Amino acid sequence: MSLAADLKSLTKAQRSAIWASYLGWTLDAFDFFLMVFMLSAIAKEFGTDVKAVSHGVFLTLAARPLGAFVFGWLAERFGRRPILMIDIILFSVLELASGFAPSLTSLLILRFLFGIAMGGEWGIGASLVMESIPPKLRGPVSGLLQSGYPSGYFIASLVYFLLFDHIGWRGMFMVGIAPALLVILIRMHVEESPAFEARRDKPRVNPVVELARHWKIALYLVVLMTAFNFFSHGTQDLYPTFLQKQHHFDTHTTGILAAIMNLGAIVGGIGFGIWSERLGRKKAIIVASLLALPVIPLWAFAGTPLLLGLGAFLIQVAVQGAWGIVPVHLNELSPALARGLFPGFAYQLGNLIASWNAPMQAGIAESHRDNYGLSLALVAGVTAVVLTIWTALGPERRDVDFVEEARAT
Repeated sequence: MSLAADLKSLTKAQRSAIWASYLGWTLDAFDFFLMVFMLSAIAKEFGTDVKAVSHGVFLTLAARPLGAFVFGWLAERFGRRPILMIDIILFSVLELASGFAPSLTSLLILRFLFGIAMGGEWGIGASLVMESIPPKLRGPVSGLLQSGYPSGYFIASLVYFLLFDHIGWRGMFMVGIAPALLVILIRMHVEESPAFEARRDKPRVNPVVELARHWKIALYLVVLMTAFNFFSHGTQDLYPTFLQKQHHFDTHTTGILAAIMNLGAIVGGIGFGIWSERLGRKKAIIVASLLALPVIPLWAFAGTPLLLGLGAFLIQVAVQGAWGIVPVHLNELSPALARGLFPGFAYQLGNLIASWNAPMQAGIAESHRDNYGLSLALVAGVTAVVLTIWTALGPERRDVDFVEEARAT
C-alpha cells in the first residue's frame, strides 16, 4: 500500500488529531519566533543591546521544562485533549500580553511565563497523535508534526515581512493571539488518545515514578535533546540578527531569507520523516546531521543574498531533517504509562540545557566584531558531530502497538 493510500485510510478523528497537533506546534512556534525578528527593535526602544534582549529567548526556552512537566502530568491524569486546549489558550494570551510590556523586565517575565505554556504543547500533541495512528505511519506523520516548527517560523517571517514596518514589535506580539482559535477545531473534531482511553478505568500510575524507574533512557534522551536543541536554535534563533547586523539587510530581505530557510526545514522534516520508515530512526538522524557539515561554509559565510538563501535552505533541510524523526523516536522510546509526560519533559530538559544558546552566540559574535556567521558556524558544526555520535550509541524501538501496550500494563 502506498503512503498516499495509507494516509487516505485514516479515520476522520485520526486526521483531525494530526492536523490539530501540527497546527498547535506551528502556531506555538509562530508565537515564539516573532520574538527573534524583533530583538534589535526591542533593544532600541528600551535603550539596551541585543544580548540583553536575547535573554527573553533564553528565559522562554529555560521555562519550557516546567511546562512540559506540569502539563504532561495533567495530561496523564485528565487526558491529552483537554489539557492541550488549556495550554494553547494560555500561551496565546501570554503572547498578547507581551505586546503591552512597559519595560524590559516585565517583557522578560512574560516571556518566561510564555515559555511554561509553550513547553506543554509539543509533548501532549505528539503523544496524542502517535497514540492515535497506525505504527506504519508514525515516521511520515512525525516529519509532518515536526515541520510545524519551521512552518511557524515561516509564518512569522511572512508576518514580519508584511506587517512589522506598519505595526512595530508590540503589534507583532498582539497578532500572536491567533492560535487561540485552534481550540475550536480541537473541541469540535479531535478525540481522546486511544491509549489513554484503554487505561481510563485502570488504577492511576504516578508518571513521576515511571520517569524514575526508566532513568537510564531518560538520561540518554535528555542528552540527545540537548544536542538537538543546540542544532535547531543554534541555526535559527539569531539568524535574523545575523542578516540585520552583519549584512545590514532591511526588513523585506531578512523576511524573505528567513522564509526560504524555513521552506528548506519543512522539506527536510517531512522528507526524512518518511525516509525513517525504511532507513530506521537512528540512521535517518545520522545522515541528516552529517549532511549539515558541508553546507555550513555556504550558509554562514556567503556574501550575496542569493547564496545566503541557498545556504539557509540547505542547512535547514539537514537540521530539520534530523528533527523530523524526533516525535516518533521519543514516543517509541518512552514507557507506556508516562507517554504524555516523558517525551515532552525529556525534550524540554534538553532545551533547558541548550537555552543559553542565544546569549552565548550573541556574546561570541560581539567579541569578534559582530561576526555572527562565525558564531553560527561554530555551534552548528560542533553540534552536528556530537549529535551523530550520541545517536549512534543509543537504542531504537519501532513498530510498538501503543494501545495494546497500554492495555497490557
